[in-house]
Amino acid sequence: MQDITFKHTLPVQLRFNDIDALGHVNNSVYFTFYDLGKARYFEEVKRSPINWNDADLVIANVNANFLSPVFMSESIAVQTATLSIGNKSLKVVQRIINTDTKEVKATCETILVGFDVATSSAKEISVEWKEAISFYEGRELCK
Repeated sequence: MQDITFKHTLPVQLRFNDIDALGHVNNSVYFTFYDLGKARYFEEVKRSPINWNDADLVIANVNANFLSPVFMSESIAVQTATLSIGNKSLKVVQRIINTDTKEVKATCETILVGFDVATSSAKEISVEWKEAISFYEGRELCK
């Protein structure tokens, strides 16, 4: 993952049922952390709660890398940033870190596409999203 400044960090509380038989967080649970991070990130970007019944962004692709196991005794957080915005898609990067040591435990790249709920079809990313994300990130993200 290239050098990125993460302005959004969300502490995550580990639960007993997150842990698998090997004593570390099960790999499927990481995606729950990433989803929670994206939801809170977009709410912060928009400065308001997101109406998920009228979502105009949907996930098209997710790629995750598991770098080091997370154990129940660790304090972790998920960090989220938008890397780029195209006409019909945007790329979000995330990582899970140990908040005490700052060790990166896992990384994730997600492609989201613009979506029209009424027609169930792809659409361009709205100017509102482009402006809000670029403003939040403090840099021009549009290709």
